[in-house]
Amino acid sequence: MKKPEEKNIRQNVQKSSEPVEKKPAEKGKKNSSIYVVMYSFVFLFLGMIAYLCLYVKQNGQDLLNNSYNTRQKILLAQNYRGSIYASGGEVLAETRIKNGAEERKYPYGNLFSHVVGYSTRGKVGVEAQANAYLIQSNIPLSEKVINETTGAKNPGDNVYTTLQVPVQEAASRALDNYRGAVIVTEVKTGKVIAMVSKPDFDPDTIAADWDKLSENTDSAMLMNRATQGLYPPGSTFKIVTALCYMRQHPEEYASYTFNCPGYFKTANARINCYHGISHGKVDFTESFAKSCNSSFANMGMQIDRETFEKTVKELSFNEKLPVSFLYSQSRFFFSEEFTDAERLQAAIGQGTTVMTPLHVNMITQAIANGGVMMKPYLIDSVTSENGTVVKKFSPEEYKRVMTTEESEALTELMKAVVEEGTAKKVSGLEFTVAGKTGSAEYGQTKGESHAWFTGFAPAEDPEIAVTIIVEGAGSGGDYAVPMAKRIFRTYFEQEN
Repeated sequence: MKKPEEKNIRQNVQKSSEPVEKKPAEKGKKNSSIYVVMYSFVFLFLGMIAYLCLYVKQNGQDLLNNSYNTRQKILLAQNYRGSIYASGGEVLAETRIKNGAEERKYPYGNLFSHVVGYSTRGKVGVEAQANAYLIQSNIPLSEKVINETTGAKNPGDNVYTTLQVPVQEAASRALDNYRGAVIVTEVKTGKVIAMVSKPDFDPDTIAADWDKLSENTDSAMLMNRATQGLYPPGSTFKIVTALCYMRQHPEEYASYTFNCPGYFKTANARINCYHGISHGKVDFTESFAKSCNSSFANMGMQIDRETFEKTVKELSFNEKLPVSFLYSQSRFFFSEEFTDAERLQAAIGQGTTVMTPLHVNMITQAIANGGVMMKPYLIDSVTSENGTVVKKFSPEEYKRVMTTEESEALTELMKAVVEEGTAKKVSGLEFTVAGKTGSAEYGQTKGESHAWFTGFAPAEDPEIAVTIIVEGAGSGGDYAVPMAKRIFRTYFEQEN
């Protein structure tokens, strides 16, 4: 006879082994979870596809330009490299075919060497920027079929730049044999209409001259000084300091005065005016027009770190610039822990501050454009060999870097520089020029300085902005300003 305990245990085991029927609600819940997971994966997959499509659409040319992209070899086997033109239709680079051999030629020789660049020994300049367009062909399919049948290559697409040959020639002649750079842009659009860097080279013989050019580190002939050269901005930086002072003293700057004895001195530091010139009593405008280091040193001691940092950030220091070609980042650093000497140097564009001519030009352009900085660009359009427009590039605003009122105030200051200050040598033209000179000290030898000029014209309705640096020349007013005058005159004469 079984014990009652055994009987109960057996009954419980039996019950536990019986299948338990799931309730309909539990089944539905499980199915819903599966659907949620499944749909989540589907949406994630579709999102990834959409992102990849958008990325390829936005960055297709960059992807094709990548040297690791094997599609380049395929395209080059089918097409020969298209031509590069100036805005007036002049040929700047072309592929000539003789006895089946392709040769890249540059009809203007050294004149556009840095900005147009070369396509052997790597690619630089427009040759690099527009590479993806130049090696593709958008001629009609019927012509491609004929070329395929005959074994001929298709002509690559052509690139029209924003560059103007007469202005480029004027800039190159003005710079002459000096080392330095010139950049000229259209104020309202950001179009680069001239870009010169010296010393230059002959792109037709780049392959033969490569070893000599690359080994000559002292001259840095292959570097585009207009976009990659970093220089102390010297007194051109007083544009930034003046803007900072106006922002920190909006009600007082118009009545500002300073008595200049030829130097500014604190307990621990001293700044001298250029050549120790005593400017006497100067107001805000005169301080700027005469480029009085002492007065600007005095202003610099009254500007706090927050104002400096906010202003230079708005002006795109220490950050990427909105350009599609090689460049260097300008650098500015200001600390509350600065010594008096460091603070004074920062206020007049010396010390650790360095800028490219490109960046100086962009700030100048923004002042001329009511405070709006445009994106500089070099390519106007891409066309097929038969003239069909493949792509058209349009002006783009980058950002507002100052108010309209601030740009107008700075314009008046820059007009005073030309009318009564350090840039008088650019006056006397049929139009008014606004500008700022600079004599930027460098190296360890006292008195060594680069000559700067940056400005725009006509001052009342600006069309172009011109920025020039002449390495080791000395005074900006003596060397860079006469160069600017020639460039301004050439531009406006060709318009008429």
